Amino acid sequence: MPMTEQATGAHHPQPRPRSGGQSAPEHVTGAQSLIRSLEEVGAETVFGIPGGAILPAYDPLMDSTRVRHVLVRHEQGAGHAATGYAQATGRVGVCMATSGPGATNLVTPIADAHMDSVPLVAITGQVASKAIGTDAFQEADIVGITMPITKHNFLVTKAEDIPRTIAEAFHIASTGRPGPVLVDIAKDALQAQTIFSWPPTHDLPGYRPVTKPHAKQIREAARLITHAKRPVLYVGGGVLKSHATAELKVLAELTGAPVTTTLMALGAFPDSHPLHVGMPGMHGSVTAVTALQKADLIVALGARFDDRVTGKLDSFAPYAKIVHADIDPAEIGKNRAADVPIVGDAREVIADLVQAVQKEHSEGNTGDYSAWWKDLNRWRETYPLGYDQPDNGSLSPQQVIERIGQLAPEGTIFAAGVGQHQMWAAHYIEYEKPATWLNSGGAGTMGYAVPAAMGAKAGQPDRTVWAIDGDGCFQMTNQELTTCALNNIPIKVAIINNGALGMVRQWQTLFYNQRYSNTVLHSGPEADGKQPSAGTRVPDFVKLSEAMGCHAIRCESPDDLDKVIQEANEINDRPVVVDFIVHEDAMVWPMVAAGTSNDTIMAARDVRPDFGDNEDD
Repeated sequence: MPMTEQATGAHHPQPRPRSGGQSAPEHVTGAQSLIRSLEEVGAETVFGIPGGAILPAYDPLMDSTRVRHVLVRHEQGAGHAATGYAQATGRVGVCMATSGPGATNLVTPIADAHMDSVPLVAITGQVASKAIGTDAFQEADIVGITMPITKHNFLVTKAEDIPRTIAEAFHIASTGRPGPVLVDIAKDALQAQTIFSWPPTHDLPGYRPVTKPHAKQIREAARLITHAKRPVLYVGGGVLKSHATAELKVLAELTGAPVTTTLMALGAFPDSHPLHVGMPGMHGSVTAVTALQKADLIVALGARFDDRVTGKLDSFAPYAKIVHADIDPAEIGKNRAADVPIVGDAREVIADLVQAVQKEHSEGNTGDYSAWWKDLNRWRETYPLGYDQPDNGSLSPQQVIERIGQLAPEGTIFAAGVGQHQMWAAHYIEYEKPATWLNSGGAGTMGYAVPAAMGAKAGQPDRTVWAIDGDGCFQMTNQELTTCALNNIPIKVAIINNGALGMVRQWQTLFYNQRYSNTVLHSGPEADGKQPSAGTRVPDFVKLSEAMGCHAIRCESPDDLDKVIQEANEINDRPVVVDFIVHEDAMVWPMVAAGTSNDTIMAARDVRPDFGDNEDD
């Protein structure tokens, strides 16, 4: 799979050799060369499970004082942990597995990292090179399987190629638009004798990520910003990937334009900032969704016009000109044509935009958004985020998540699973700083939260890490709590336990006449889904968590909520799991039904906002 200029994205510093210069050649095995290479690129933590084909690598790994290996309970957990580690630290995450089923169990986290542009290196063992293609025991063509979901991948059959390949893998994963890189190494390459020296010479003639934007495009973007009446800064995850949050704040305050941050960009701009109008999308705030619809200019920074943001594409932002800045040229014009396309790293783009806007201001072009802000503030005041408390005195899931956020220590990292609890965590926890929100945005991977939180805590041991999970998601990867308990990784897990696959159940309520087909988790197949739920009780999450070495608590009453959360925050010598039994009928609002126009947004059930007239170009 040749690398081209298309494989680009947010810039990260290249890993540097630890030795400070050219190391003396060493006579080693390929396996020893692999571990030495990981040491030199700065891979401090590897999540994995040994098996036959990768076993030669695990022997020298035992002797390494620079690489910590965390033995997970499932390869999917290794992949998501590596992703959480990368998202929380900004470094490359590393996972390792054996051939065949070990490698294929990494496919989901690799696809997840690919969708969310996470720098990840997945190392897999492969059967001996002469056995490749013979359907040997535990053989799988993992290079072929993962080609569509990796930024690049390698098959290594010679021991002498290992250092160069590892160096290139880390370089590709962490530069340009970050992404996952797979390195598949044949067992005989790991066993063969070779000579190790560092650093190797890169051989990537087609890989030239463009980071510096074109000055003419920057000037045109600045002109449009200062001449627009209803501009919006539409901020995506690329701003976080390029560490451009400080520059973004300068640009926003300089222009005075409203800022909307996508699900992948929460924390890129402070939620509490007066210029922030919320998260856009299917479950975005009314103000953010409407701002994009009514805008006459959208400045997209490191965002990709995802279908969850645009809704029905041909009705999205009908009055807006588009400035689209992205380090990946393949994203520009992919979903929405750009009037001003800008290829470049978000940090460089925003810094140059600041200078260009300042020049416009010096020439008297400052932009007047007063009428625009009058509308935005009216929408904010009329349609704020909110929720109702259940009539029966049970726990509101929104309140649970809101209080977790309010009582969490400063700098807490939150990792969410996928579904209703993910959207509530996006809405009701305030994100003021980057790298405090981890989630599976593009792939929507159930089971992401617990292992991602584990990886984040391994990478940031001094920070509190809360996993906000659902009772459905939790049952997919909760075995990694054992890994946490045995490896001194004391994460905290909030199970938002409504006895159902909540988001799917919400759709069944709204669109399938309350026919709850296979979304009920609290009872057997004979249940019609309409009987009251007191949460999932099989398994008993408290007993299960205790069996895995965790401190576990169940909370069923609003009166106990703060006390339970504070107890969880105070325990830091082992993982903590809190089983919050919440009302099953709570829904995520606002909502734009799939495949419909964002103009049809519902602020709550049967509540369609009234925006008045603001449709003059």
